[in-house]
Amino acid sequence: MKKSQILVVDDSKPILILMEEFLEEDGYKVTTATSAKDGLFLIDKEKPDLVIMDIKLPDMNGLDALIEIKKNDPKLSVIIMTAYGTTQTAIEAMKRGAYDYVTKPFRNEELKVLIKNALEAGRLMKESVSYQAKKPELTEGICIIGENPQMLEIYKTIGKVADSNATVLIRGESGTGKELVARAIYQNSLRKDRSFLAVNCAAIPESLLESELFGHEKGSFTGAINRRIGKFQQCDGGTIFLDEIGDMPLSTQTKILRVLQEHTFEAVGSEQTIKVDVRVIASTNKDLTKAIETKEFREDLYYRLKVVTIYLPPLRDKPEDIPLLVDYFVQKFNQESNKKIKKVSAEVMRHLKEYKWPGNVRELENAVQTALIMSKKDVLLLDNFPLFTQKIAVINPKMLQQVSGYEKVFKETVRTILKNPVIFANGELYKTVMADLEKSLIEAALDENNKSQTKSAKILGISRNTLRSRMKEYGLLTK
Repeated sequence: MKKSQILVVDDSKPILILMEEFLEEDGYKVTTATSAKDGLFLIDKEKPDLVIMDIKLPDMNGLDALIEIKKNDPKLSVIIMTAYGTTQTAIEAMKRGAYDYVTKPFRNEELKVLIKNALEAGRLMKESVSYQAKKPELTEGICIIGENPQMLEIYKTIGKVADSNATVLIRGESGTGKELVARAIYQNSLRKDRSFLAVNCAAIPESLLESELFGHEKGSFTGAINRRIGKFQQCDGGTIFLDEIGDMPLSTQTKILRVLQEHTFEAVGSEQTIKVDVRVIASTNKDLTKAIETKEFREDLYYRLKVVTIYLPPLRDKPEDIPLLVDYFVQKFNQESNKKIKKVSAEVMRHLKEYKWPGNVRELENAVQTALIMSKKDVLLLDNFPLFTQKIAVINPKMLQQVSGYEKVFKETVRTILKNPVIFANGELYKTVMADLEKSLIEAALDENNKSQTKSAKILGISRNTLRSRMKEYGLLTK
């Protein structure tokens, strides 16, 4: 994998030496400059993935240098370094397009996280997302693949909604490609040369999410040692992607609603009203109408978000797209791994089409990548897919009797359920039974693995995020 390249601009040579050693130790390729002029030259020549720049330079003010950087490459992430006492200047730099700032002397772990996030933000903005309905050709960036009628409608919707400022709600299970659709909308929009920031609402603790989105004042809560600008202000003029908004606490939902209605908010601990122009794209793997019924999601926010709704179908509902996806992933990983896989066997394709793919396209991609790594031939065979061979390997003659007995008991149970006129008459038999079965499977997996969500998710063949979502839905998630 290609190393990310970082340019560090500072007039202090000891700082440059320290930063170079620190970053190279972390696996980055590093170039340095002692002036803004040299830095601008290296940006044009080397095309770095990230710039870390001191705000006070001998030949040019850091704010002026930042303007030049953004003029030439608006999607290049820039982290500003500043000394104590110049925080306000650094905040001004962020308003002019810097990704974030770090104060000297900085903590290594804090800087590592900041660099990782800045590189990811730059990647999301620069890595193109296209969509192909026919046999996919490997191009720069990432493709959304599929010729299923539902996918064709999604492509049309992306094209129609991209140029507007309409809020978009993307629905679908984990692994269906919700972030890719959000990025495709952004990259085809009038805001494509401004910031795109993604915030995973399920991954950030509730106590920190409001601060992450709206910023905070120094001393507003324990640990708030400096004033911070939030993602909404940082993304002014651009697009923010609120991933898994269904996991957002009600208190933060209220502030999101206000941003959508009035384009204003206050940072945590501040009385100053901030006005922003940000387009919101949100996603969820939850049924928000159910969350409204249980008072976990605001109904007024739901209607504000669903100005345009895009539903991504699970992979199990469009098996006709699996050969296209497999072909694309084989091309992709051939290039990355320097392999020459030509195709998959008919037996493998049959298994791929019959499998239900609880992890959706992401799980299929991982399965193909694993198979490519394990393959010694130019054709992918069943032995190259642990997903299938492990399941086949555990069925021995002794277990066949157990499986047979299980099927008998299961069939008898189903027939008993069908004979119950009360359940049968309500018109939701399938939905009720499948939900109860899923809940029972999750409970059993958790019991067998001492409540370990990681181990349970692995056994069930789903992602940990999907498991947590289902646990919350069924009331199994203890607080």
